[in-house]
Amino acid sequence: MNKKLNDFFYSFPVQLTVLHLRSQHLLLALWGVFVLLITGTLARRLGFQYLFLDAEYLGDVNFYSFFFVGIGFGSFFMSWNLTTYLLSAHYFPFLASLSRPFTKFAINNFVLPLAFVLMYLGLAIYFQHYYEHMPFREIFLNVLGFLLGTISLILLYATYFQFTNRDISYYERFRSRPPHLSRSYTPGRRSVDLEYIKQDRTRWRVSTYLNESFQPRLVRSVAHYDSSILKSIFKQNHLNALVLQLISMLLLLILGYLIDYEPFRIPAGASLFILASVLTAVIGALMYWFSEWSVTVIILLLIGMNFLTRFDTFNYSNQAYGLNYDTTRAEYSLERLQAAAGSSRIENDKSHTIGILEKWKKRTNDDKPKLVILCSSGGGLKSATWSMQVVQTADSLLNGQLMDHTVLITGASGGMLGMAYLRELYLQQAQGQPVQLYDEQHIDYIAKDLINSIAFTIVSNDLFIPWSRFEERGYTYYKDRGYIFEQQLDENTNGILSKGIGDYREAENEALIPMLYLTPSVVNDARRLIISPQGVSFMMMAPVGQRYPQAVEVDAVDFGYLFEEQDADNLGLLSALRMNATYPYVLPNVHLPSEPEIEVMDAGFLDNYGIVSATRFIQVFREWIQENTSGVVLVQVSSSDKVEEITPSGGQGIVESLFNPLGIAGKVLVKQEFEHDNSLGFMYDLLGEENFEVIRFFYYPSTNNKLEASISFHITHREKEDVMNAIHHPDNVSGLRRLEALLGKSSKQNPSAGHFDK
Repeated sequence: MNKKLNDFFYSFPVQLTVLHLRSQHLLLALWGVFVLLITGTLARRLGFQYLFLDAEYLGDVNFYSFFFVGIGFGSFFMSWNLTTYLLSAHYFPFLASLSRPFTKFAINNFVLPLAFVLMYLGLAIYFQHYYEHMPFREIFLNVLGFLLGTISLILLYATYFQFTNRDISYYERFRSRPPHLSRSYTPGRRSVDLEYIKQDRTRWRVSTYLNESFQPRLVRSVAHYDSSILKSIFKQNHLNALVLQLISMLLLLILGYLIDYEPFRIPAGASLFILASVLTAVIGALMYWFSEWSVTVIILLLIGMNFLTRFDTFNYSNQAYGLNYDTTRAEYSLERLQAAAGSSRIENDKSHTIGILEKWKKRTNDDKPKLVILCSSGGGLKSATWSMQVVQTADSLLNGQLMDHTVLITGASGGMLGMAYLRELYLQQAQGQPVQLYDEQHIDYIAKDLINSIAFTIVSNDLFIPWSRFEERGYTYYKDRGYIFEQQLDENTNGILSKGIGDYREAENEALIPMLYLTPSVVNDARRLIISPQGVSFMMMAPVGQRYPQAVEVDAVDFGYLFEEQDADNLGLLSALRMNATYPYVLPNVHLPSEPEIEVMDAGFLDNYGIVSATRFIQVFREWIQENTSGVVLVQVSSSDKVEEITPSGGQGIVESLFNPLGIAGKVLVKQEFEHDNSLGFMYDLLGEENFEVIRFFYYPSTNNKLEASISFHITHREKEDVMNAIHHPDNVSGLRRLEALLGKSSKQNPSAGHFDK
């Protein structure tokens, strides 16, 4: 029994695993990250697990999508083997005496990859059967696709090594034996004494290995081989491995040039595996060449990269497409902001907006109509889908009265993607075009995947300095994941959003459509940037600031005012929507042509629900509202339940407790909700309880759905169905009935019946 255990422990697969656990912590961490992502332990709410378990390609989950994920995994698997071979092969000199040493190394390096594949396929099968209700045949084809993709790439690598790697028989036949070297070192690992290692005196003693037929074979001593020949074999194998990794990176660069072509936008899961293969190669190369100095070298490289990228030659910043970056930059200073807030510009902008409100009132054919403001929360494609479902359903039940009574739409991130798309459809219908505003197909369009294109572009283009350029709205920019996000969104919505901000001015002026405020967050000073074709200087500070200039500070910026000389009207709507939905790292922060240069990101960091913009608008136009309307109805469409669970802080160790003070930073949205409730309470006091009402529509996951829809730019078919069915929740049905009562119209069907006429 002891002999069997001893033989098992000193088998090559076990010893390789022990060596990895001892020395390759950075490389093991990559496997750990994938395990956490796929199991949903990490980034569950962002939906990262679905990128692997429900991979999409060209809008479908099928054999081909999993085939590409398999190719991506195959790339990671081979990069792992190549890198660990570079770092570990010298510990096992018997490999050099075997035919095809790298092949045998990879076969025996199976423990970690095999465990990962079994876990991944098990979870994928369970997810597709339990959550997606796929038939067995489709699940089988998906698994087959993954395995064939992995095998295809492995065979491609194997073919390369078959024609390039040489074993010991080649060196003994075609090379003269060099003079005996008493101490010989493998390249790049100067502290390794091959003479000492091959005498089997180290802990990495190996008694058996698996051959190509997966049969155990005894390890023979290599003490009688000349160390220089063994060193030559390792050196030649290492060189081929490095060449192959460089070729892989070159192929990524080429694919980055093809990001405009949809068939090349592979599933996001495949892109993440490819990214891991690149990181594995880079980490391995640094560890191989610098050994004990590798950590120091990595730190120095990061410092050097940070220094070099301060210069324009090595630095690239994403830009807002449509703006002029070649002219004099806009002055961004507190003095200029205060000057605008204290000038006659505010009164002019207010008068112009009141003119729009007067036209809106006239179109309602009501002496004192209800004024509706729509606020749509952030939350990726989940929020875009939910916002479309709520507004389509409510407007249909109210015979079009919801959109007709809506004056302003505001919010953040995904919700505003859906609202901007629906508003454009509403405009086309108002202009006489044959648009079916309530067609469910529109939800299918806005719910189409965006993350695959983004992830692929990060791997193939953004990891390197973007070099491919394109022309947009008269100016030239670089292609990156921001560009591909806009391209994909444009394709998903059939090109109807490819307009400039200024193209909506006339329609808003005539009150044909509601005004729309996009409010990305300014990273530099935490102010909100208000993007609108109208003058919105009145939104830059609380109204009291006009009467008492020193009472409050400017907390927002009128985009049109600040960038008037940089062609603000020419800003693309898609770019404005992207700026409003720039989740960190997923999309690049947008840098604007100002001095000093400001950068903006997701509106949700300051106003995820659009409440700040809505209440400021009500404050500014309170007198007009009280004189000309019968009150304000604020419709809040939120992609998650408002009630937040209380997380306990007890039962923690001393290390965990160190992070407790930082926990409040993760409650930014909860903190916003409290502040928003306070603002809404102020609105009740300002207008009177009879003249102000808040109607909320929340996405509640169905009771038989254990996984709440994620907040990423990808939504599965099952998630989309669950989101759309949330309209039947009793609270949401009650909200629809309340809207009917307030707007004075009867529905076409009884909402409680569980079906809506659309």
